[in-house]
Amino acid sequence: MLLAWRFHSSRTFLCLVALFLAGQAVAALGQPLAPIVEALVTAVSVDFVLIALMHERGFTLESIAPVGLFLFAQSVVVVVLYGRAAPLRPPHQSHAVDVAFPGYVLAVFAAAGVFLLIRFLITKKPADCAFFWSLGAFVLSLRFAGTPRTSTMYAGTAACILATSIIENSYLLAYHDELTSLPSRRAFNDALLRLQEPYSIAVVDIDHFKKFNDTYGHDIGDQVLRLVASNLSRVTGGGRAYRCGGEEFTILFPGRTTAEVVEHLEQLRGKVESSEFHMRGADRRQLRRGPERRNGRVRVRTRKGDAIRQLARQKSAAPLSVTVSIGVAASSKHSDTDSVLQAADKALYRAKANGRNRVESAVTLRSAQAKAAGIA
Repeated sequence: MLLAWRFHSSRTFLCLVALFLAGQAVAALGQPLAPIVEALVTAVSVDFVLIALMHERGFTLESIAPVGLFLFAQSVVVVVLYGRAAPLRPPHQSHAVDVAFPGYVLAVFAAAGVFLLIRFLITKKPADCAFFWSLGAFVLSLRFAGTPRTSTMYAGTAACILATSIIENSYLLAYHDELTSLPSRRAFNDALLRLQEPYSIAVVDIDHFKKFNDTYGHDIGDQVLRLVASNLSRVTGGGRAYRCGGEEFTILFPGRTTAEVVEHLEQLRGKVESSEFHMRGADRRQLRRGPERRNGRVRVRTRKGDAIRQLARQKSAAPLSVTVSIGVAASSKHSDTDSVLQAADKALYRAKANGRNRVESAVTLRSAQAKAAGIA
């Protein structure tokens, strides 16, 4: 819980609180064990679903107060229902018989598990994955509540899964770009340290990206970045793409020379150029809403207006042209990664100077210089 608080993971913190309260209820309330465990399985399953539906907003009163009050109310209900009827269990006493869940408890747990699994498959976030596995591990700890050592092992596993998700989420924030889902500059710098010759580095820049932002706004600019990044993530030839900042991307090709990667970069450039980028129409909410829309005398005009708006949407849905310029350089015997990266940048500037939407290699530049020197 301290780790979750330090990394501002309020959802993970509340899940750990729910597990802690449920574990304390089993330890304190004692006999009869079966009805207490059945109630806790149902309560924890509902808690995990509610916490998964929360938006991660850190430790603000508006975000954690509703679920916190709900967990407190659950604890009070469990103590009221089972605290008087169940004497406190002596510390040395253990249960030799494990708990078998009835059908309705299994149904609640299965429904919560399916929901958490589907949510993880949609969001692909470490926390949602941890909620699914942690709930399963903790329910197993309640299933084997009659065997304290086994139950403690499963409960500890459930808590460790949640703690691991905090570390994994911090890693993703540090090494992956949130907008494009590509590895970030920090991941790129780490990859440079592991490169061994031969290798090639390609620098990719979106043509006229500032014009997209100035003309259509930053939302459209973000969509352009995602479009280009989706193509870069599927680059062939053994390359891996990184977003190093703004509209600039870098692709590393370990074990490849420039001659081996130019064809793959040309295919990438062609895919970006052929990708259709449609702007969303901005006139969806221009129609006034009021009682006159229900008047039958206005229906003919409404149909005409629908036709006009449909034409406007078709006009605004015209695809925009998105292209990239690429510069690539390969390593040599006496070169380091910085010099190779600088050579790729120079090749990129050359591609922009020659009209953009093209691939230029540093080898071409060196060959031209050598040829000019030979003629001289």
